Amino acid sequence: MAKHFKTMDGNCAAAHCAYAFTEVAAIYPITPSSTMAEYVDEWSAKGLKNAFGQTVEVVEMQSEAGAAGAVHGSLQAGALTTTFTASQGLLLMIPNMYKIAGELLPTVFHVSARALAAHALNIFGDHQDVMACRQTGFAMLASGGVQEVMDLAGVAHLAAIKGRVPFLHFFDGFRTSHEIQKVEVMEYDDLKGLIDQDALKEFKDRALNPEHPVLRGTAQNGDIYFQGREASNKYYEAIPDIVADYMKEITKITGRLLWCRRCY
Repeated sequence: MAKHFKTMDGNCAAAHCAYAFTEVAAIYPITPSSTMAEYVDEWSAKGLKNAFGQTVEVVEMQSEAGAAGAVHGSLQAGALTTTFTASQGLLLMIPNMYKIAGELLPTVFHVSARALAAHALNIFGDHQDVMACRQTGFAMLASGGVQEVMDLAGVAHLAAIKGRVPFLHFFDGFRTSHEIQKVEVMEYDDLKGLIDQDALKEFKDRALNPEHPVLRGTAQNGDIYFQGREASNKYYEAIPDIVADYMKEITKITGRLLWCRRCY
Protein backbone atom coordinates (compact mmCIF):
# COMPACT_ATOMS: atom_id res chain seq x y z
CA MET A 1 0.00 0.00 0.00
CA ALA A 2 1.47 3.33 -1.08
CA LYS A 3 1.93 5.85 1.69
CA HIS A 4 0.78 9.44 1.21
CA PHE A 5 2.60 12.11 3.22
CA LYS A 6 1.62 15.75 3.50
CA THR A 7 2.70 18.74 5.57
CA MET A 8 -0.16 20.10 7.67
CA ASP A 9 -1.13 21.30 11.12
CA GLY A 10 -3.33 19.56 13.67
CA ASN A 11 -6.48 21.40 12.65
CA CYS A 12 -6.02 20.31 9.05
CA ALA A 13 -5.44 16.70 10.13
CA ALA A 14 -8.65 16.72 12.17
CA ALA A 15 -10.61 18.32 9.34
CA HIS A 16 -9.28 15.77 6.85
CA CYS A 17 -10.64 12.82 8.82
CA ALA A 18 -13.81 14.61 9.87
CA TYR A 19 -14.64 15.41 6.25
CA ALA A 20 -14.48 11.72 5.36
CA PHE A 21 -17.26 10.79 7.77
CA THR A 22 -19.38 13.96 7.60
CA GLU A 23 -22.52 14.66 5.62
CA VAL A 24 -23.37 17.93 7.39
CA ALA A 25 -21.00 20.29 9.24
CA ALA A 26 -22.57 22.95 11.47
CA ILE A 27 -19.91 25.52 12.28
CA TYR A 28 -19.07 28.72 14.10
CA PRO A 29 -15.53 30.11 14.39
CA ILE A 30 -13.60 30.42 17.64
CA THR A 31 -9.84 30.53 18.26
CA PRO A 32 -7.96 28.22 17.84
CA SER A 33 -10.46 25.85 16.19
CA SER A 34 -11.61 28.10 13.35
CA THR A 35 -9.42 26.68 10.61
CA MET A 36 -10.92 23.19 11.01
CA ALA A 37 -14.27 24.56 9.85
CA GLU A 38 -12.56 26.76 7.24
CA TYR A 39 -10.87 23.73 5.68
CA VAL A 40 -14.15 21.82 5.55
CA ASP A 41 -15.95 24.83 4.05
CA GLU A 42 -13.22 25.29 1.44
CA TRP A 43 -13.18 21.62 0.46
CA SER A 44 -16.95 21.55 0.21
CA ALA A 45 -16.93 24.65 -2.02
CA LYS A 46 -14.41 22.93 -4.28
CA GLY A 47 -16.62 19.84 -4.53
CA LEU A 48 -14.38 17.43 -2.61
CA LYS A 49 -16.17 14.13 -1.98
CA ASN A 50 -16.26 12.47 1.41
CA ALA A 51 -15.93 8.71 1.99
CA PHE A 52 -19.53 8.26 0.80
CA GLY A 53 -18.97 10.09 -2.48
CA GLN A 54 -20.86 13.18 -1.28
CA THR A 55 -19.95 16.83 -0.88
CA VAL A 56 -20.32 17.94 2.73
CA GLU A 57 -23.17 20.36 3.44
CA VAL A 58 -21.72 23.22 5.52
CA VAL A 59 -23.89 25.65 7.50
CA GLU A 60 -22.57 28.50 9.63
CA MET A 61 -24.85 29.40 12.51
CA GLN A 62 -25.18 32.53 14.67
CA SER A 63 -23.20 31.09 17.58
CA GLU A 64 -21.77 27.84 18.90
CA ALA A 65 -25.10 27.24 20.65
CA GLY A 66 -26.82 27.39 17.29
CA ALA A 67 -24.20 25.12 15.75
CA ALA A 68 -24.78 22.52 18.47
CA GLY A 69 -28.54 22.75 17.95
CA ALA A 70 -28.08 22.26 14.21
CA VAL A 71 -25.86 19.23 14.88
CA HIS A 72 -28.51 17.74 17.14
CA GLY A 73 -31.33 18.27 14.65
CA SER A 74 -29.28 17.03 11.73
CA LEU A 75 -28.37 13.84 13.60
CA GLN A 76 -32.02 13.24 14.41
CA ALA A 77 -32.74 13.57 10.70
CA GLY A 78 -30.23 10.79 9.97
CA ALA A 79 -27.25 12.77 8.68
CA LEU A 80 -23.75 12.14 10.01
CA THR A 81 -22.92 15.54 11.43
CA THR A 82 -19.79 17.14 12.89
CA THR A 83 -18.72 20.41 14.47
CA PHE A 84 -15.48 22.06 15.58
CA THR A 85 -14.98 24.37 18.55
CA ALA A 86 -13.05 25.37 21.66
CA SER A 87 -13.28 27.19 25.00
CA GLN A 88 -16.45 29.24 25.59
CA GLY A 89 -17.81 27.90 22.31
CA LEU A 90 -17.73 24.37 23.66
CA LEU A 91 -19.46 25.48 26.87
CA LEU A 92 -22.33 26.87 24.79
CA MET A 93 -22.77 23.40 23.29
CA ILE A 94 -23.14 21.58 26.61
CA PRO A 95 -26.98 21.59 26.77
CA ASN A 96 -27.21 19.94 23.36
CA MET A 97 -24.39 17.55 24.24
CA TYR A 98 -26.54 16.08 27.01
CA LYS A 99 -29.35 15.50 24.51
CA ILE A 100 -27.09 14.05 21.83
CA ALA A 101 -25.50 11.62 24.29
CA GLY A 102 -28.81 10.73 25.92
CA GLU A 103 -30.30 9.93 22.52
CA LEU A 104 -27.25 7.86 21.55
CA LEU A 105 -26.53 9.84 18.39
CA PRO A 106 -23.16 9.22 16.65
CA THR A 107 -21.21 12.42 16.23
CA VAL A 108 -17.71 13.74 16.88
CA PHE A 109 -16.94 17.22 18.19
CA HIS A 110 -13.35 18.12 17.32
CA VAL A 111 -11.96 20.51 19.94
CA SER A 112 -8.68 22.41 20.00
CA ALA A 113 -8.59 22.66 23.79
CA ARG A 114 -8.25 26.19 25.17
CA ALA A 115 -8.43 28.11 28.41
CA LEU A 116 -11.77 29.53 29.47
CA ALA A 117 -12.40 33.21 30.01
CA ALA A 118 -12.57 33.71 33.77
CA HIS A 119 -11.13 36.87 35.31
CA ALA A 120 -9.69 37.50 31.84
CA LEU A 121 -9.77 36.12 28.32
CA ASN A 122 -6.99 33.71 27.39
CA ILE A 123 -6.69 32.03 24.00
CA PHE A 124 -3.88 29.61 24.77
CA GLY A 125 -3.73 25.93 25.61
CA ASP A 126 -5.58 24.52 28.61
CA HIS A 127 -8.02 21.65 29.16
CA GLN A 128 -10.57 23.63 31.15
CA ASP A 129 -13.07 23.46 28.30
CA VAL A 130 -12.99 19.72 27.64
CA MET A 131 -12.85 18.88 31.36
CA ALA A 132 -16.10 20.84 31.76
CA CYS A 133 -17.76 18.31 29.43
CA ARG A 134 -16.91 15.07 31.23
CA GLN A 135 -20.41 14.85 32.70
CA THR A 136 -22.31 15.19 29.40
CA GLY A 137 -22.06 11.55 28.32
CA PHE A 138 -19.64 12.13 25.45
CA ALA A 139 -16.74 9.70 25.21
CA MET A 140 -13.44 11.59 25.18
CA LEU A 141 -10.40 10.82 23.05
CA ALA A 142 -7.23 12.92 23.28
CA SER A 143 -4.51 13.32 20.65
CA GLY A 144 -0.98 14.37 21.60
CA GLY A 145 0.41 15.41 18.23
CA VAL A 146 -0.46 16.08 14.60
CA GLN A 147 -0.01 12.47 13.47
CA GLU A 148 -2.11 11.27 16.40
CA VAL A 149 -4.84 13.70 15.39
CA MET A 150 -4.86 12.14 11.92
CA ASP A 151 -5.03 8.60 13.34
CA LEU A 152 -7.37 9.06 16.30
CA ALA A 153 -9.87 11.34 14.57
CA GLY A 154 -10.78 8.38 12.40
CA VAL A 155 -11.02 6.10 15.44
CA ALA A 156 -13.44 8.55 17.07
CA HIS A 157 -15.77 8.68 14.05
CA LEU A 158 -15.69 4.93 13.47
CA ALA A 159 -16.34 4.14 17.13
CA ALA A 160 -19.18 6.66 17.34
CA ILE A 161 -20.95 5.07 14.38
CA LYS A 162 -20.54 1.53 15.66
CA GLY A 163 -21.07 2.22 19.35
CA ARG A 164 -23.80 4.94 19.18
CA VAL A 165 -21.89 7.00 21.75
CA PRO A 166 -20.85 10.53 20.67
CA PHE A 167 -17.18 11.48 20.94
CA LEU A 168 -15.29 14.60 21.91
CA HIS A 169 -11.92 14.36 20.16
CA PHE A 170 -9.55 16.99 21.53
CA PHE A 171 -5.96 18.17 21.27
CA ASP A 172 -3.99 21.13 22.57
CA GLY A 173 -4.87 24.52 21.17
CA PHE A 174 -1.96 26.05 19.22
CA ARG A 175 0.55 23.48 20.52
CA THR A 176 -1.06 20.85 18.29
CA SER A 177 -3.79 22.69 16.38
CA HIS A 178 -1.28 25.00 14.69
CA GLU A 179 1.86 22.87 14.84
CA ILE A 180 2.98 21.98 11.31
CA GLN A 181 4.32 18.48 10.74
CA LYS A 182 4.84 16.06 7.89
CA VAL A 183 2.28 13.33 8.52
CA GLU A 184 1.01 10.20 6.83
CA VAL A 185 -2.48 10.90 5.55
CA MET A 186 -5.31 8.42 6.08
CA GLU A 187 -6.90 7.68 2.71
CA TYR A 188 -10.69 7.90 2.49
CA ASP A 189 -10.97 4.49 0.82
CA ASP A 190 -9.15 2.90 3.76
CA LEU A 191 -11.37 4.68 6.27
CA LYS A 192 -14.53 3.80 4.39
CA GLY A 193 -13.62 0.12 4.51
CA LEU A 194 -13.64 0.24 8.32
CA ILE A 195 -17.17 1.66 8.70
CA ASP A 196 -19.64 -0.73 10.31
CA GLN A 197 -22.23 -0.65 7.53
CA ASP A 198 -24.90 -2.38 9.62
CA ALA A 199 -24.55 0.23 12.37
CA LEU A 200 -24.66 3.01 9.78
CA LYS A 201 -27.84 1.58 8.25
CA GLU A 202 -29.45 1.31 11.68
CA PHE A 203 -28.62 4.97 12.34
CA LYS A 204 -30.21 5.96 9.03
CA ASP A 205 -33.27 3.81 9.76
CA ARG A 206 -33.77 5.59 13.10
CA ALA A 207 -33.98 8.99 11.41
CA LEU A 208 -37.09 11.08 11.94
CA ASN A 209 -39.41 10.56 8.99
CA PRO A 210 -43.04 11.64 8.53
CA GLU A 211 -43.71 8.34 6.76
CA HIS A 212 -43.10 6.42 10.01
CA PRO A 213 -43.48 8.86 12.91
CA VAL A 214 -42.12 8.16 16.37
CA LEU A 215 -42.40 9.95 19.71
CA ARG A 216 -39.20 11.51 21.07
CA GLY A 217 -38.32 14.19 23.60
CA THR A 218 -40.99 13.30 26.13
CA ALA A 219 -41.23 14.33 29.78
CA GLN A 220 -40.95 11.41 32.19
CA ASN A 221 -41.29 10.88 35.91
CA GLY A 222 -38.27 9.59 37.79
CA ASP A 223 -39.24 5.91 37.75
CA ILE A 224 -39.37 5.82 33.94
CA TYR A 225 -36.59 8.35 33.33
CA PHE A 226 -33.99 6.34 35.22
CA GLN A 227 -34.92 3.13 33.42
CA GLY A 228 -33.91 4.91 30.22
CA ARG A 229 -30.68 6.13 31.77
CA GLU A 230 -29.78 2.64 32.93
CA ALA A 231 -30.66 1.18 29.53
CA SER A 232 -27.86 3.18 27.92
CA ASN A 233 -25.18 1.62 30.13
CA LYS A 234 -24.55 -1.28 27.75
CA TYR A 235 -23.47 1.12 25.00
CA TYR A 236 -20.93 2.81 27.26
CA GLU A 237 -19.63 -0.52 28.53
CA ALA A 238 -18.97 -1.59 24.93
CA ILE A 239 -17.13 1.58 23.86
CA PRO A 240 -13.63 0.80 25.26
CA ASP A 241 -13.44 -2.45 23.31
CA ILE A 242 -14.80 -0.80 20.16
CA VAL A 243 -12.13 1.91 20.40
CA ALA A 244 -9.43 -0.71 21.01
CA ASP A 245 -10.56 -2.72 17.97
CA TYR A 246 -10.46 0.33 15.72
CA MET A 247 -7.03 1.25 17.03
CA LYS A 248 -5.88 -2.18 15.92
CA GLU A 249 -7.45 -1.72 12.49
CA ILE A 250 -5.79 1.67 11.99
CA THR A 251 -2.49 0.12 13.10
CA LYS A 252 -2.85 -2.54 10.41
CA ILE A 253 -3.17 0.19 7.77
CA THR A 254 -0.44 2.54 8.99
CA GLY A 255 1.98 0.29 10.85
CA ARG A 256 1.91 2.80 13.72
CA LEU A 257 1.02 1.36 17.10
CA LEU A 258 -2.01 3.07 18.64
CA TRP A 259 -1.98 2.16 22.30
CA CYS A 260 -4.99 1.35 24.42
CA ARG A 261 -4.95 -0.60 27.65
CA ARG A 262 -7.50 -3.01 26.12
CA CYS A 263 -5.62 -3.42 22.84
CA TYR A 264 -2.71 -5.67 23.67
